[in-house]
Formats: sequence, C-alpha cells, structure tokens
Amino acid sequence: MKEIKKVVLAYSGGLDTSIIIPWLKENYNNCEVVAVSGDVGQGTELDGLEEKAIKTGASKLYIENLQDEFVSDYIFPTLKAGAVYEKEYLLGTSFARPIIAKRIVEIAKAEGADAICHGCTGKGNDQVRFELTIKAFAPEMEIIAPWRIWDIKSREEEIEYAEAHNIPLKINRETNYSKDKNLWHLSHEGLDLEDPANEPQYNKPGFLEMGVSPEMAPDEPTYITIHFEKGVPTAVNGKEMGGVELIKYLNEVGGKNGIGLNDIVENRLVGMKSRGVYENPAGSILFKAHDVLETITLDRDTQHYKEIVAHKFAELVYFGQWFTPLREALSAFVDKTQETVTGDVKLKLYKGNMINAGVTSPYTLYSEDFATFDADEVYDQKDSAGFINLFGLPIKVKAILEAERNANK
Repeated sequence: MKEIKKVVLAYSGGLDTSIIIPWLKENYNNCEVVAVSGDVGQGTELDGLEEKAIKTGASKLYIENLQDEFVSDYIFPTLKAGAVYEKEYLLGTSFARPIIAKRIVEIAKAEGADAICHGCTGKGNDQVRFELTIKAFAPEMEIIAPWRIWDIKSREEEIEYAEAHNIPLKINRETNYSKDKNLWHLSHEGLDLEDPANEPQYNKPGFLEMGVSPEMAPDEPTYITIHFEKGVPTAVNGKEMGGVELIKYLNEVGGKNGIGLNDIVENRLVGMKSRGVYENPAGSILFKAHDVLETITLDRDTQHYKEIVAHKFAELVYFGQWFTPLREALSAFVDKTQETVTGDVKLKLYKGNMINAGVTSPYTLYSEDFATFDADEVYDQKDSAGFINLFGLPIKVKAILEAERNANK
C-alpha cells in the first residue's frame, strides 16, 4: 500500500467523522487531513463546522454549496421517474451521496490527495454509494473506511473516544439517534426505533424537526396548486420558484400539515433489514402531485411500463449505482415520457393526508366525450362485442379444447 500523506475526508461534523480526523492522524503517521462537506441542505448543521474541523486536526475545510445541482441533477430526475424504493422510501439519503462523493473526488484530485476517507459503517448502504462513485471518477484512488478496520465497535465507544480526545459533540447518550438531514428529508435511526414494535414518539419534543404529527396539524385544510413543466415542478400557487426555493416552501407547508412521515423497515443492500423514520414533507407532496398529473398525460402502455422502470430506477439509486450506463439510459427513457407531463395539480393537505382536488393539462388524454355515462355521439357501444370476442379468443379456445379432451377420457 502506498504511503498516505494527505487524505480527503467526507466530513459532516457528526459523531463518526468528528473522531475520524484524529484517528487518521494517529494511524497514518500524522497525515494531512482535508475535510470536505457537501451542502445539500443540512441548514444549521453546517454552523461552526470549520472551527470544529480545524480544532480536531484538519488542515482545512471545504464547504461546497451543492443544493442547486442536487435538485436539478438528482432529485428531479428521480421524481420524474417516480422512483420510490420499496413503495415508501423517497431515497433522500441515497441520491445525496453520489453528488457529495463526486465533489470530494474533484477536490481530492485538485489537492493531490493519496486517499479518500468516509465514515460509513460496514453495515450500511452509504459505504457502497460513496465508493461506487469514487470508482466511477477516480478508479485508482485509495479508499479508507475506518469502520471496517478500527477497534471501535459501537456508537457508545465512539462517544468515549470523542470525550477522551476533547472533541465537542452535539449529541448525548440518551438522544443519540442516528440522523441524516438534507433539503429533501430527515431520517431517524437507532435507540428505541431499532425495535419495530415501538411506535415512534412523534409528539416527543425535539423528535420531529421538519413538521408536526398529523394530530397536531391544523383543523382546517391547506390547498396548494403545483405547476409542472415536462415533469419538473416550477411553481406553487401561481408563483414561479427555483427548485431549491420550491422544495423549501413545500417542506414548510407540508410540515405544518403533518405531511410526509414514513415509518419503514427496509431491505438494505448488504442484506439485513433496518428500521427508520423519515420526514419528507416536500417530497411526499411532489411525488403525489406528479403521479396525479401523469394519470391524465400518459397513455396506458407508457404509464404501466414506466411503473416497471420506476422500480428498477429506485433500486439503482438505493444501491449506489447512479453513475452507471443503465441509470443514464433509464433517465433518457423517463425524459421522453415527460414531454407531455405539463399542467397543474391541486392538492388538499389535511392532517397528514394529501387529497387530489383537481388536475388539468394542455396535453390531457382524458376525454369527457368518450368517458361520459350520458348519451354521446363518439362511441358505439356495440363495437365492444367484437373486441371482447377477439380479446377473449385464447380463453375460449382453451376452454373448448379442454372440454373435448375431458369428454374423450
């Protein structure tokens, strides 16, 4: 193995990466550690990060604002695909990792680094997402994953290591949920949530950060109208917004109405099941509205086939395979399907529920003239008899032949 003189660390300032800086210096001959934080909407979590990184041994900290790119190149392509992992997980952590790792590779090359380090555990999905991205853009780069090689075995031991090295932490042993926050979501894992029998304490002060529980939401509904252009949301209630602004606004409105809480036991890529609670106000609203709009703008065969594509797309994102030919090819298919997904969707938000309150599109395929139960001049109901005869011909032939065979026994 080559000598490690400079390491670029994916740095969040959380428990894992906070102790990794001194650990790297202890175990790699006092190497230089360059910390990199990708700003994908963590908000106040980035406050004071530079001072903390330097104090714990980093030579410098890059804080890279990736929010616009995150929305346009990762969130919206996934939204257009309708990709949801295992029916409920809106992939908030999954598609945040490739963009961060890609930027880390760029900085590592500019810094002339010998290795890239991440704080992902050997049990989780993120190690795969980071490392597959690194392989895509720097295939020869050395990767250091402390959780796979150090002697620390638990978060409790991490806290003890931090305390022994005078590393300040924003958590304690009693409230030490493992959290991941970005513009799209907030996840909660660990502690009482590790047992699926335990109900999440939604009304416990400090648990929810992006909104309230449904029972604490207002007694009056909130109506919103979202405009889409080719599958991309561009306005809310007639006000045009950029992607970042739009998501932040919907997070606020949705959060107030108890929208987007998901309690999920998911199948991790590495094999085991894990339980997490997710807050996804804006994401839940946008997926719902986008689905509604597609019901009137996509033909039947495209809509049904796109559901198959969405399932595979979600797997690719969850498995860290963003930068692969298949994901890019599926995105090309999705973009073609979205050429007519333009229009307005009105939703009623009420105590955790999202209720369709109307949808319109200049490309609608819904015809009241054909669909009506009243008298019409465009559809001859007698035509359906011939259609049914042909459509049911295989069933009829099979039944006749089986009856003949049984009669000859």
